[in-house]
Amino acid sequence: MEDSVDRHVALWVKELAWMDPVKEEIFFRLAILARHAGQARRDVLDSDGLKQWQFKVLLMLRRLGPPYETSPSRLAELLGLTRGALSARLAAVEEAGLITRTHETGDRRRVRVRLTGAGYAVLEEHVAAEEAGELALLAALNPAERRTLADLLRKIVLAVES
Repeated sequence: MEDSVDRHVALWVKELAWMDPVKEEIFFRLAILARHAGQARRDVLDSDGLKQWQFKVLLMLRRLGPPYETSPSRLAELLGLTRGALSARLAAVEEAGLITRTHETGDRRRVRVRLTGAGYAVLEEHVAAEEAGELALLAALNPAERRTLADLLRKIVLAVES
């Protein structure tokens, strides 16, 4: 069976005899899959009514593990933001009831940011919806093929990261 990538490569190998057709197939297919997965994630965010940055705040708090809280400075560091940029963003998430900001007893300067029960639930629903979409994308592969693909991609990532 032929896909759009096969047709793309067939055209280009005539024009660019030096081009590695297998390399082109790999990278063109990866690009198609990345676009598809990215759009699926944006669609889930839109259906949840979450903005990407709001999702990232909830995700970072959840990744920390129970009690799902940290200082604003640590959260800013995890998100790659300045404390000022984070502070402006936290207000909207707090107003939505997804996080709380509390002052530590005895020192009003020390603040803790915590994921609320509602924030936990919103994140759970969002991640479950993303999971369903990603599993649907991988449905064309059986479990052994998925494992093989994951292992091959790890090999490439390790080479890039080293």
